[in-house]
Amino acid sequence: MQQCWRARTLLLLASVLSALSTSLQSFENSGIVRTIDLGGSLVHVTTTYAVRALDDKADTYSIAVAKEELVKTSWIEIKVKGQPKPLTVSYGGGLENGAHLLNIALPKPLAANGTVNIVVETVQTHATRPWPERAAQDESQSLKYEYQLFVLSPYKTVVQRTKLKSTNPSIISYTTPENVQDFTLENPVAKSGATVTYGPYRNIPESFTVDFTSKYQQTIAINYAYDFPVIEVTKLTRGVEISHWAANLNVQDEVVLHNAGPELKGHFSRLQHQTQAYFSRAVAHVLSSFTLHLPAGIRNAYYHDLIGNVSTSHLRTAPSPRKLGSQATQSQYSVLELKPRYPLMGGWNYTYTLGWDSPLEDSAKYDVTSGRHTVEVPVMTEIPGAVIEDAEVKIILPEGAIDVEYAVPYPAVSSEVTTHITYLDTVGRPAIVFKYQNLTNRHVKSIYVSYKVPLSAHLRKPAAVATVLLGLFGFSLIVRRIDLTIHKKRA
Repeated sequence: MQQCWRARTLLLLASVLSALSTSLQSFENSGIVRTIDLGGSLVHVTTTYAVRALDDKADTYSIAVAKEELVKTSWIEIKVKGQPKPLTVSYGGGLENGAHLLNIALPKPLAANGTVNIVVETVQTHATRPWPERAAQDESQSLKYEYQLFVLSPYKTVVQRTKLKSTNPSIISYTTPENVQDFTLENPVAKSGATVTYGPYRNIPESFTVDFTSKYQQTIAINYAYDFPVIEVTKLTRGVEISHWAANLNVQDEVVLHNAGPELKGHFSRLQHQTQAYFSRAVAHVLSSFTLHLPAGIRNAYYHDLIGNVSTSHLRTAPSPRKLGSQATQSQYSVLELKPRYPLMGGWNYTYTLGWDSPLEDSAKYDVTSGRHTVEVPVMTEIPGAVIEDAEVKIILPEGAIDVEYAVPYPAVSSEVTTHITYLDTVGRPAIVFKYQNLTNRHVKSIYVSYKVPLSAHLRKPAAVATVLLGLFGFSLIVRRIDLTIHKKRA
């Protein structure tokens, strides 16, 4: 049995290597340019492949992703440069050096010497760390980012370079690569302002092999100043309740916020913090306030933490897009400025609850032909520059909803259908629970839920209320006719 399993494994491996060997002869990278926009919790990476076909009818291009990069990647999108539609991507299997292959289906096959520019955009989370790890209240903040020097590829590359861009020209240190004289006779790294460039490196062979990675691949580190707080949301619990009787959509978020910047060295001084704020010398690793973009047309917004209501907030509500009609634009949103009860230092947490109501007709549609309701529910509210480590989105449908269907913008870690029971319910309401991990600013999309509500379900709540009232009325009539007085026994 074991020999049979080994034979099947070797046969499968041989077929994969044969197909891969054939595809290696199909393309050549005229150039690879990787641009890394350094940030705090999020790092945006854009890699452009200038591809030239070597054979006719070449329709599948492959890229190799290093294991270290794949672990940090939370979002990936691949397009042809200048075209809005993403390309179809399939998993091509793992390699001996730990890298993984992704196969990209081109819009149309290329003829020999045909060219195309493929753009791979990724967002990395938990890719940076404070360096140094501790800082005093009046000290600046710097972060450290590490990555692999060469972009792995199953094809030969004519020229390759990597640009690291920081928001601050204060680059404290960066690694000078070694053993790259086979690919360049110039300085292997150069700094200009807030940009550090590695390369150009020329005439690179197939870099996805074990021989290449063991000889030339190396880890590059850059230490740079960062002028904004490094924010993480360790836990987000979003509850969305759809009410047809109230024509309302209620959204409530329970958020655990964490400052992932350098931990505070020493004790916190409120006097020093107030002095720095007064003279506009606040340090970057202190979070004093932040701004959220909420949907237009919301009402009854509330914001409180574990102690109680927090009044240090300011909401500017945008008009409902339904009222504006054709004048409505996608950029219209309500702006909420929040100020936590205390300044959030590095390593500190803050837990708060934020909720609001909005007209159901702003996010729901009804199809008369099929009798189906479709409601758009945002997965999250973006906190600028923050990653959401664990998120749970619970969508509570009206009682009696049937034939429930939903469409998600990206796969969830898990999803389940449960029953939610609240006041005036009889059998409970169907609820769909989605769980996600490592959400970024590119995940600010919506879930679409479709369902039917029979007429009997609409009448169920009034019938339940009427039954309870009639029961109370009948009970009161009976109680009034019972004599509960204590009579004295006559002598």
